Amino acid sequence: MVLSESKMQSIVSAIFTDTQITTNNEKLTELFSAGGMKGMLWTIFLIICAMVFGGVMDAIGALSRITKSLLSLASNIFGLFASTVVSCLGLNAIASDQYLAIVIPGKMFKKAFEDRNLAPENLSRTLEDSGTVTSVLIPWNTCGAYQSSVLGVGVGEYAAFAVFNWLSPFMTLLFAAFRIKIRQIIKKD
Repeated sequence: MVLSESKMQSIVSAIFTDTQITTNNEKLTELFSAGGMKGMLWTIFLIICAMVFGGVMDAIGALSRITKSLLSLASNIFGLFASTVVSCLGLNAIASDQYLAIVIPGKMFKKAFEDRNLAPENLSRTLEDSGTVTSVLIPWNTCGAYQSSVLGVGVGEYAAFAVFNWLSPFMTLLFAAFRIKIRQIIKKD
């Protein structure tokens, strides 16, 4: 499908034109006048940069080297869970993107979880508990930056009230330490 010049101009205009919707409620008017798609471009650029960073790290072999280092510390099941949590938290802080903090450790630790006969939902839950929910607690992460700008409150100001977000990785480690809800793969011969 080829776009005509007028359609292309309409698309570009929609992206770069501010939207102004006036209501009787001052807060709604402020929300509806937030800059349209142009106001979100900084978030998109941050995500693109984070994805490029993750791709470069994977391409140069840095991720496999980090995985080997983390897995050398994981001599038992708790160590494996702890390594996964640390890598998710670290990538949230370093790569500045929630998606990288989920996808990269997922790829890194998939085989290690399989080798220990742990069901895939253990890895999935650990990635969510430590990669997804903690991203809003890091100011320079795309989630933290977005939430802070939408709420108009700094990450440091709301972090104390985000109990679920900072408690979740600790609960994952507690469950792993006591083998609570840790499913094994039962192989049938």
